[in-house]
Amino acid sequence: MNQPVPAQPSQVPVLALGDVLLVSLQGELHDGMAEQLQHDITNRIATSRVTGVVLDISGVDIVDSFLGRVLAEIASTAALLAARTVLAGMRPAVAITLVELGLTLPGLVTALDVDRAMELLSQRGS
Repeated sequence: MNQPVPAQPSQVPVLALGDVLLVSLQGELHDGMAEQLQHDITNRIATSRVTGVVLDISGVDIVDSFLGRVLAEIASTAALLAARTVLAGMRPAVAITLVELGLTLPGLVTALDVDRAMELLSQRGS
């Protein structure tokens, strides 16, 4: 008989592109996964020569107050570790929801897509 394998939360991939971390969020991000992502990004910045983080949320349909707070905390922590954060690919519905929740996401610069986010990071670095 086959025993069912217990479901484990999938880890969000954090890709290094030179001195920039690219994090692509897809679908719903549960609270535990969001906290783990924050921890993973912080550790990668602290242990490497990362100067920028791109958080691509183009695959996210819903952002609640917890995820909004985690995104802002990632940016704040990255700034303390001398890395800039750009939030890319925000959908209009997500932007409206964040405004309705009263979340301003301090410390986060936004870009329409990942390409523009990478351009922002390279412009500010020179």
